[in-house]
Amino acid sequence: MQFANRIQAGLLLAKKLHAYANRPDVVVLALPRGGVPVAYEVARALAAPLDVFLVRKLGVPGHEELAMGAIATGNVRVLNEDVVNHLRIADDLIDQVAAREQRELGRRENLYRGASAPLNVSGRTVIIVDDGMATGSTMRAAVNALKSLGPTRIIVAAPVAARETCESFKTEVDATCVCFITPEPFQGVGLWYRDFSQTTDEEVCYLLKHAKQPPHQRVA
Repeated sequence: MQFANRIQAGLLLAKKLHAYANRPDVVVLALPRGGVPVAYEVARALAAPLDVFLVRKLGVPGHEELAMGAIATGNVRVLNEDVVNHLRIADDLIDQVAAREQRELGRRENLYRGASAPLNVSGRTVIIVDDGMATGSTMRAAVNALKSLGPTRIIVAAPVAARETCESFKTEVDATCVCFITPEPFQGVGLWYRDFSQTTDEEVCYLLKHAKQPPHQRVA
């Protein structure tokens, strides 16, 4: 199957997460930018607060779509050792890419959140959402950063993911993984969406603003 867009993907993913609806301990965190429209629908369906959790993929120079790792808020860096070792990527090149992505992470945090404090996740169940997972390196960075903030449980959620990646979260980072589909062969996230156009900063800001409104006033 293909999702029409991220909105439909979020609505379908929310059905898989219905057990967490209307629970005061649940918060939904989105990985910008593509995860925000998906997470907005999940948070709306579950009647849960929504926030962003900032993570940046570290793309292989010259092949940026291939992730060699990721960074997240809290000076967390996760490397895909298989990719790094296979391509023999030098440490100083990794540092250069990480420094560039750190600047973008800081820009987005200022743009999306401004002076607002992030949601308190200590002692809460956190559902962290992206629009899809291939290698999962970005999500692993997010989960590792979240652990230091003291949540009682972390649920990784995505409409579509590579089956091996989804399974790996159960053993590698001790997190529950919920996916609507785990197709084989996987090939890439974008293949499972009819509309996979880039989510803009303006859309992210718009959805975060409306997510703070009472449920009956939120944008449809």
